[in-house]
Amino acid sequence: MGEQMQFIVEKLNQEPFRKNYNLISFDSLEPLQLLQLLSDVLGEIDSKHAVDIREELPEQTAKRMLNLLGILKYKPPGTVSDLSAFRQGLVTGSKTVIHPVLHWLLQRTSELKTRAYLARFLVKLEVPAEFLQDDTVADFNKQYEELMEAFKNLHKEHEQLKISGLSTAEIRRDISAMEEEKDQLAKRVERLKKRVETVQNHQRKLEIARQHRLEKEREESLAQQKQEQKSQLFHAEQRLQRAQVQLKEMQHVVADSKPESLMKKLEEEINFNSYLVNEKIPREMESKKTSVYFLQKVVAEPAMTQADLTALESEIEEVNAQINQLTEKRIITYEPTDSKFSMYRQQASIISRKKEAKAEELQAAKEEMSSLEKQVEQKNSQAHELGGSEVLTEDEFKQYVSKLRSKNTFYKKKRQEIAEITAECGVLQRTEELLRQRHEATQQQLQAIEEKKGISGYSYTQEELERVSAVKSEMDEVKGQTLDNMSEMVKKLNAMVAEKKASLAPVIKELRQLRQNCQEVKGLLEECAQEESNYHYINCMKRSLEVQLQRAKEEMKAYVSPDPQERRRAVREQYTRIILEQENLGKKLREKQKVVRESHGPNMKQMKMWQDFEKLMECKRECFLKQQNQAAIGQIIQEGGKDRLVL
Repeated sequence: MGEQMQFIVEKLNQEPFRKNYNLISFDSLEPLQLLQLLSDVLGEIDSKHAVDIREELPEQTAKRMLNLLGILKYKPPGTVSDLSAFRQGLVTGSKTVIHPVLHWLLQRTSELKTRAYLARFLVKLEVPAEFLQDDTVADFNKQYEELMEAFKNLHKEHEQLKISGLSTAEIRRDISAMEEEKDQLAKRVERLKKRVETVQNHQRKLEIARQHRLEKEREESLAQQKQEQKSQLFHAEQRLQRAQVQLKEMQHVVADSKPESLMKKLEEEINFNSYLVNEKIPREMESKKTSVYFLQKVVAEPAMTQADLTALESEIEEVNAQINQLTEKRIITYEPTDSKFSMYRQQASIISRKKEAKAEELQAAKEEMSSLEKQVEQKNSQAHELGGSEVLTEDEFKQYVSKLRSKNTFYKKKRQEIAEITAECGVLQRTEELLRQRHEATQQQLQAIEEKKGISGYSYTQEELERVSAVKSEMDEVKGQTLDNMSEMVKKLNAMVAEKKASLAPVIKELRQLRQNCQEVKGLLEECAQEESNYHYINCMKRSLEVQLQRAKEEMKAYVSPDPQERRRAVREQYTRIILEQENLGKKLREKQKVVRESHGPNMKQMKMWQDFEKLMECKRECFLKQQNQAAIGQIIQEGGKDRLVL
């Protein structure tokens, strides 16, 4: 405890608390001061808890602190009874409760700050299952969970970026590199502009290219909108299909079933449930109670030694032997007429055991079927979220297997062709290598012959001239082909723009209608939200008025009560007492004011006399000091004259 208090005092004396405590002053804090100190520490972790506990009720303070400690995952030591003592100690400000909490909080303040910050966004709001049956509420709940997951991912990325710690020098280098790249791109753009300016009608072609780009962007946005509309339509169709399936099932049940069959099914279900309630469950409860009784009896008994266990085992063996003897006697003395009853009893016991087994199997099958249905629903929802389709039927699965086999055959064929092409490529590479070697040998021989003839470098010059002429012809051909391609591209662009406009016209028309529907839906949703807000506001006002009415009734009841103690609790009586106390206090203050006014003149006169007396005494003191100084100077002069006479 001493080390714990020392640690708490050191932490509280540091930033941001700066309490300037020592062990004695900290140990002498009152319960209310301890609670305020705990509230300040919690307020440093979560700013919402930086409050003055004198402005709230003790129950509210304890509830607020317990909620935050639960979010921070603080585990009080001990059992359930200790937990109740912990809550009571937190309300009363007990040192034995608050000191460990402060020690735990101050040990991990930064970690708890992060946890409190995340709890504001990650504490999931539980929605009742009956509300999730509504598609709108389910969609909003799904969006809420997706946003929560997105927040988790963003927070993880933020933490990773903080850990990675990119330095400012690296950022500056990246910025300078990007600026250089920007300059290079600007230069390239300028060069391309100059090259384009030499082309005829370049402005018109640039305008056409710009229009084409805008149309492409518009096409992409429309395609995205179309995809979103398709997704919404798909979800709507899924909901419609589920509703249709439920409707078909209900219609099938209604069409195929008659009142007699329905009554029969209901009777079977009632019989099964009555068997469970009247026979099976009471029997199981009785057996459990018996087991619990024996276990409690065993627990209540003192600890047994090995000798006690041996004695109990011998006693059990004796009792079993007596049971066997009695059973044999009963079988011997059994009358033959009762043999039929014993047979019936055995059959009845066998049937009852089979009945119990079948009931357990039926119950297990129902539970398994419900769990499998839930799993199927979960898998279907996961498949829809991942963009998949419904679960394949048997015929669809066979078709899928046949397609997979054909694709496998096609893959094997192509892989064989690739192997053949690879082998042929190896042969060609070897041929190329041999031809290159021959070419090098021929070149060496040609160079040797040119050196002998005195025309060294003739073949190289000839090759260069041929290469330059070939390059020039290719450039001329490319220029002509480029102009042809540009004119052809312009024609294609014009045709594509016209085609896209024609193809997008019905989509735009449909999109307009969908936008109108969307606006109507948004208006209805806003109206619904407004009505819901009005409903909640009216409901809150109603509750407030009910509370005020209840208070008024209690006040009237207390005011007209014959019990004087009860009447004193009335607000009117309390305010009457307060008014009387304030009137008495005002009367005393007025009397005091009157006395002060009456004595003000003499007191001021006496104060002036004392001030004059003080000035007089100060003047006398100064005169006395001057007189002493003059006497001392005269004495010094006399002593100096005597010394001169002596000399």
